[in-house]
Amino acid sequence: MFEKQIKKMSSTDVIGLYASLENLGIKIWLDGGWAVDALLEKETRIHSDLDIAIQRKDIPKFREYLQSQGYKEKEREEDKKWDFVFGDDKEREIDVHSFEFDDNGFIVEKDEYPDGSLDGIGTIKEQEVRCVAPKYLVQFHTRHKSKEKDYQDVYALCEKFGIEIPEEYIR
Repeated sequence: MFEKQIKKMSSTDVIGLYASLENLGIKIWLDGGWAVDALLEKETRIHSDLDIAIQRKDIPKFREYLQSQGYKEKEREEDKKWDFVFGDDKEREIDVHSFEFDDNGFIVEKDEYPDGSLDGIGTIKEQEVRCVAPKYLVQFHTRHKSKEKDYQDVYALCEKFGIEIPEEYIR
């Protein structure tokens, strides 16, 4: 009868947001599924959201931009000091993870992104993008209960970048 509508954050959406924020002087780093796809240089599945890392200093300008594009912050029970989610009327979501650099360029005030974790460079639709580095994306997958897509991500990243498969992913 009725097919369930799948929320989709398309590659065009991701590149559009990335470019618009760059033009505003706001740097973001892709995380999650889109970071995996950027590093693999191909879209491997449908994405319902976009996970990003952003410097805390850029959050006010970032919020203002997203609101001008029809996004609204979604209510969550979790602490919003470092992480929050924005959504729009097309059911696209942006899951935001913030951090701070110290004066020497080291990440401080957030253990989610250890030093070196934001050194990845990937490609989406021939556009180079900053993202979480491959070995850290693999490590981040071990923080939660794995789904089938997680196994696919980990195996693909390990194969392409010569990373040892984490014990919990060996089947």
